[in-house]
Amino acid sequence: MTLSELESRIEAILFTMGEAVSAGRIAAATGQDEDTCRRVARNMMDKYMAEDRGIQIIELDGSFQMCTKTEMYETLVKIAHVPEKHVLTDVLLETLAIIAYKQPVTKIEIEHIRGVKSDHAVNKLVEYNLVCETGRLDAPGRPVLFATTEEFLRNFGIESVEGLPVITPDKIEDFKQEAEQEAQLGLDI
Repeated sequence: MTLSELESRIEAILFTMGEAVSAGRIAAATGQDEDTCRRVARNMMDKYMAEDRGIQIIELDGSFQMCTKTEMYETLVKIAHVPEKHVLTDVLLETLAIIAYKQPVTKIEIEHIRGVKSDHAVNKLVEYNLVCETGRLDAPGRPVLFATTEEFLRNFGIESVEGLPVITPDKIEDFKQEAEQEAQLGLDI
């Protein structure tokens, strides 16, 4: 199989599937090895970015997906119905951050960190497809475990959760001091 034929097949797979497809599945469908498929898909990513096209290939946690470039949003809105905007409140962002950094995590663990019930926040994040159930903890009651989704990665522009910013001990101390100052201001009012 020529390089051009392999690129065509990968392009057809990604276009047809409409979601992220692992290099292993691409390899099985094309009869090539995973490393070759991964390398060709990454070369295709570069080609799509270099050319003036409305679509691109992105890599999400070792899988590849064909999608439109963000610059095309305004044009697409004119032809399609305006998508519903999901508003991420401070509560939702706080809950999402806990899930992203602690995943897989249970609601009880989230509530312990936040100090308040988190049912509504977790349910909204599941509704927005930013988090999902990933199984159950092997503990009494078998609580549900939550983790982030590919949609989370797409929305926040990262390839995998390893791409999340690292919080250093110095930064944690700064956050603690800011929180104490805010709490003190709240008491003074």
